[in-house]
Amino acid sequence: MDSAPALPPVIDVDRFRALRAQPGVRVAEVRWALDGSKDRSTFLAGHVPGSVYVDLGADLAAAAKPEAGRHPLPDPADFAATLGAVGIGDGATVLALDDTDGSQASRLVWMLRALGVEAALLDGGLGAWTAAGGELSTEDPAPDAAVFTPRPWGTAVTATADEVEAAAGTEGSVVIDARAPERFRGETEPVDPRAGHVPGAINVPFAGNVGADGRFLDPRALRERFASAGVGETDEIIVYCGSGVTATHDLLALERAGFTGARLFPGSWSQWSADEGREVATGE
Repeated sequence: MDSAPALPPVIDVDRFRALRAQPGVRVAEVRWALDGSKDRSTFLAGHVPGSVYVDLGADLAAAAKPEAGRHPLPDPADFAATLGAVGIGDGATVLALDDTDGSQASRLVWMLRALGVEAALLDGGLGAWTAAGGELSTEDPAPDAAVFTPRPWGTAVTATADEVEAAAGTEGSVVIDARAPERFRGETEPVDPRAGHVPGAINVPFAGNVGADGRFLDPRALRERFASAGVGETDEIIVYCGSGVTATHDLLALERAGFTGARLFPGSWSQWSADEGREVATGE
């Protein structure tokens, strides 16, 4: 990873509004749902004026394959081309949002921050924007192309399945499963080959990072949340979910809480559960 971004991972709507007006800042939006019910048309139904659309499945992931999971990280050159096509070039600051709890746009923000790009998630997403009096646009943006230099995904920000296996349940390390409790326990599995979780992992569901108002908990509350789940001050931290998307919500929450150096297991449960050689645990 390049030098850490100065911008915090999550910003409120007032800061978003102020930053949005500055030169060199690009607003990007994600619309995505596991069942495919959201896409570019959802974005065009109403978005922040001047923002660009980023497709999670096509732009923020490579093609699915069992050995890499449902949403592998894209090739650095492909990701750079995607960013350039929507007007995000070297030196740009990116503010991202979605129309839900941030768990889709967090993937874009984490990817950019992992590459050292100044990027932040709008707390509360599109709802926060409209609640603050922000207008919506239905225009289809046509941004000027930019040049984004490809940067590799490094070992400082990602972890392999072997590293997950070695870290889970080991003193000084913690592996976090960001999925819903019932999926962690193996009571249900709607999409991946086997139900359960990585043996030794702990469950910190991403949905608990936000309060009833749809906003992220404050840093102290988030820190207490992760600490009570078993995350230590100096632990090596690896996070996974179903396919490497909502895990990034936990990763941004960890950073907001002051934990540093946490890594993503990109293939997540979709990769782990497809490998019959990997053990699976169920229950708490």
